Amino acid sequence: MVGLGIDFGTSNSAVAWFNGKEVVLLELDGSDPVMPTALHLDRELITTIGQVAVEKYIDGNRDRIVELTPELIAKSSMVTNVTDNSNAVSQAEISSTDVYGQPWVDRGMPGRLFRGIKRLLGNSSIRRLLVFDHPFRLVALVTPILVRLREKIEAKLGTRDSLNVHFGRPVVFEGHDSHRNALALSRLSEACKYAGIQQFSFYPEPVAATLSYLHEERTLRRGRVMTLDFGGGTLDLSVVEFNDLDFNVLSTAGLPLGGDHIDQLIFETLLFPLLGKGELWKRNVDGRLIENEFPFEEFADALLNWTITYTLNQNQFRSKVAACIKQGGDAAVKFERLDDLITHNYSYLVFQAIRDAKAKLSIVDETILDIPDLDISIKFTRGHLDEIMEGMLRSIELSIDEVILGAGCGNSDIDIVIRTGGSSQIVAIRRLLENRFPNRVTEHDPFSSVAAGLAIASYHGYESKV
Repeated sequence: MVGLGIDFGTSNSAVAWFNGKEVVLLELDGSDPVMPTALHLDRELITTIGQVAVEKYIDGNRDRIVELTPELIAKSSMVTNVTDNSNAVSQAEISSTDVYGQPWVDRGMPGRLFRGIKRLLGNSSIRRLLVFDHPFRLVALVTPILVRLREKIEAKLGTRDSLNVHFGRPVVFEGHDSHRNALALSRLSEACKYAGIQQFSFYPEPVAATLSYLHEERTLRRGRVMTLDFGGGTLDLSVVEFNDLDFNVLSTAGLPLGGDHIDQLIFETLLFPLLGKGELWKRNVDGRLIENEFPFEEFADALLNWTITYTLNQNQFRSKVAACIKQGGDAAVKFERLDDLITHNYSYLVFQAIRDAKAKLSIVDETILDIPDLDISIKFTRGHLDEIMEGMLRSIELSIDEVILGAGCGNSDIDIVIRTGGSSQIVAIRRLLENRFPNRVTEHDPFSSVAAGLAIASYHGYESKV
């Protein structure tokens, strides 16, 4: 008998099994137990999963000029000459015209990459995503990733009949709907069944990380532990009281904020000014010189969401950028960068550079945010990152207040604080926890603790009360 755990994460996924003695992480991406939660679909709708999917998208879009064309959405017919009733052979003449929508169909796109699908699961307004004229439900985009995970499990442990999985879930899914958790779990349940995972139960991710830690640190006999699981899409907290192998979940809390949001804040703060934000736009209209600030807000949302940045490659946007380049001056260089980013589809590479620089600041005080394709190389310090995260850090403090209050205890009653998840390695997060819980904070397997804990929970048959 083994317990199985699947950590389907916003950025990465992992799978573990537990036989009552040891936890084993399955190799998912080559020899790597951590696989990017990524799906690539080409024009024949052939799927690719994991790091290969990411590389396929980057290779297919490297230095590719995006050409958007109008989409035919209807035909319009108009009678140009009516029938002459006095003439037996007279016929009405009808003129037909194609009706085109906005020019935002990228006919040359070799494939679509989907990352962070988990962030969309609790959003009721997103029902289908159009992929090469085919409407895909979110469930259909999650299922192939889960199929890959199930196949890896079967290859290691045997047939699917033996699968009984604990599937990780955040405390709070991202979204604005009051029923976002129920909707997200319903969608994940459907995807699991389509993927051939018939027996599964959902289990809170921070509690799973706690179980992983307690299993590994067997010298701890009793106490209270607070776990902070800060990943790519969500922040999850729990307070657990334990006595040997017995434990009780006292409280949980969560925020729909994660590393992806930090990346967007870095982009907005550091890179927007280098792409033309705040610059003046001068033009002659009817013989008058008009001067006002460039309407960067029209570009902002698409720039911050790399999957739709290519939609900016339309005349209504690029004509404004071209006009600013033409007017010359120091700002022209910034608008040339913006034009290059849009036309060469560099958005994903920009976010990868941001993630790399952010990760380096967990080790060093200062690094370089380097994006050679846009001729950008700027100093990036921990102080910059602290300022960028200031509002988020306040929200995290409030969530810690919430989970501690919900557990009916105070800071001094917490014996251990576990931080896990990739974003928990950020120095500002480490400092926040150390200031509040001095000498009681420990890091635990940032990228695999949840999968390991889920496998342990599955083995013992623990059920979630969240």
